[in-house]
Amino acid sequence: MKRKEAIKLITTGAAVTAFGGPVLANISNPKSITHMKLKGNINHAACRWCYNSIPMEKFLDEAKAIGLKGIDLLGQDQWQLAIDKGLTCSMTTGDKFGIEDGFNDPSLHDALFDNYANLIPKAADAGLKNVICFSGNRHGLSDEEGLENCAKGLDRVANLAQKHGINLVMELLNSKVDHADYQCDHTPWGAALCEKVGSDHFKLLYDIYHMQIMEGDVIATIKKYHKYIAHYHTGGVPGRNEIDKTQELYYPAIMKAIVETGYNGFVAQEFVPTWDDPLKALAKCVEICDV
Repeated sequence: MKRKEAIKLITTGAAVTAFGGPVLANISNPKSITHMKLKGNINHAACRWCYNSIPMEKFLDEAKAIGLKGIDLLGQDQWQLAIDKGLTCSMTTGDKFGIEDGFNDPSLHDALFDNYANLIPKAADAGLKNVICFSGNRHGLSDEEGLENCAKGLDRVANLAQKHGINLVMELLNSKVDHADYQCDHTPWGAALCEKVGSDHFKLLYDIYHMQIMEGDVIATIKKYHKYIAHYHTGGVPGRNEIDKTQELYYPAIMKAIVETGYNGFVAQEFVPTWDDPLKALAKCVEICDV
């Protein structure tokens, strides 16, 4: 199962406990992880879908012990569970809509607005700050047409987000490996959309894994476009696994660059664990990113 399939299941309320395949299924009562001493310069989080083979309450307990402050991509029915464990939902799903159908399709604008008009006030009431959204697939649209369509559709939603103190955050995804035909697949396009929408409450989710695949030059891109970025995801390249020495990105330097921009949002781990104990993999990768 890929992430877009996991998102679809979350947004429709379907169970995803079987996610992870044979590697993650090897877990057998991993020992509790002692609370890590973190430096405090990064607000660490993790994406739930990468750990769906672990019962929710156990995962939240272990995430708290590792030192995480938030969990990404939770549905409404999971927010309170995280809050009760002393965490937050650092990025909530867009409810009914997934990755392929988004704001570049004018025929969806009214339905998208109704969806977010229901979701955003609830997220605000729960004390959340970030709600995810997607451009949708191109379906033959030029980048210029997609930009115009997205800006028109986002206008009302961004105003609603501002009213409730919520950040509406569009994710940058690669269209080369994982999300064929996705439109918001380059940082300059996303930044141009931010400028066109013109709201401090509409920004980008810069997924380091995805943007390394599409455009590379990660540190320079972060430095240039950081004012448009409200959230970060990690992942090893190639393969989207642990962010260790087995892959091509050096995450301590990337995290240092993020900190130097003055960023104070969340960095969420979104790699698919290959270790027999995925919680230990999570702890290790948080340690790598803790600069």
